[in-house]
Amino acid sequence: MSSTPVGLKLTLVAMPGGGKSTVGRHLARQLGMPCLDSDSEIEKRIGMPIREFFEREGEEAFRDIESEVIAELLAREQDMVLATGGGAVLREANREAMKARSTVFYLRSSPEELFRRLRHDTQRPLLQVRDPLKKLRELYAQRDPLYRRTAHYVLETGRPSVHALCNMVLMQLELAGLVSPDKVAATVGAEPQPRTLEA
Repeated sequence: MSSTPVGLKLTLVAMPGGGKSTVGRHLARQLGMPCLDSDSEIEKRIGMPIREFFEREGEEAFRDIESEVIAELLAREQDMVLATGGGAVLREANREAMKARSTVFYLRSSPEELFRRLRHDTQRPLLQVRDPLKKLRELYAQRDPLYRRTAHYVLETGRPSVHALCNMVLMQLELAGLVSPDKVAATVGAEPQPRTLEA
């Protein structure tokens, strides 16, 4: 009997630097599912880094492509962990698609914690400003209610390890009857790896 039911889709939403890509990769490995990253899929489609596209075409054009990619990924007949871009929740269509077609986890971090992780990051277009912490606080005020509205579960990341966050997700999935207790016991009991959140 498979421990991962057919049609299990997990979507991770969070602020930039909230840990979506890192947690997504580890979670997918533990569940034996592919991890897809909507930003990576967008870059394949546009043939350039998102930052370059953002500067050339503007945010609205980027959000149009982002919506198409998220809808297409969630429509696939396969199990997956989907790590989304930080602004994916800005469009109602994305929020509805994620909530209806997957189980959504919001990895919640404070703006200050995010700033600590991102202060040397030069790749995120929205943070290339004079006062990134102020920008993060503004983005958080705008997006936190949208993440909460979209998510089935909110996990406070604070300073837990990636291993601990993955275990939190697995335990919620077990309680919801979406993965077998055997799968959770095998991974939760595993030796933790000291990794920090990166993306």
